[in-house]
Amino acid sequence: MSDSSIEDEAPDPRFSSFVYFQAQNGGLFLGRIPNPATGETNVNMRAARSVLDSLEMLEDKSKGNLNTAETKLLSFALENLRKLFAEVSAEHPES
Repeated sequence: MSDSSIEDEAPDPRFSSFVYFQAQNGGLFLGRIPNPATGETNVNMRAARSVLDSLEMLEDKSKGNLNTAETKLLSFALENLRKLFAEVSAEHPES
């Protein structure tokens, strides 16, 4: 196996960091990750929706430009955030 095929399948570290950061923000805004400054959890559905919308836009705009590992990473992040968003929405219908 050549080095180039390994590089082709590894996600760009900048892309991975960005997706992880956004997913982490989603968890924070959905009250599943404590705020690092306060240790408290709060739900902000509007901010969580913004994170989800941004990742969905990234998925749409990057179609055909991501390698397999990047596509899987983004799909996994979106799948988890969508599920979590639905759960929290059901718990907080007024938000």
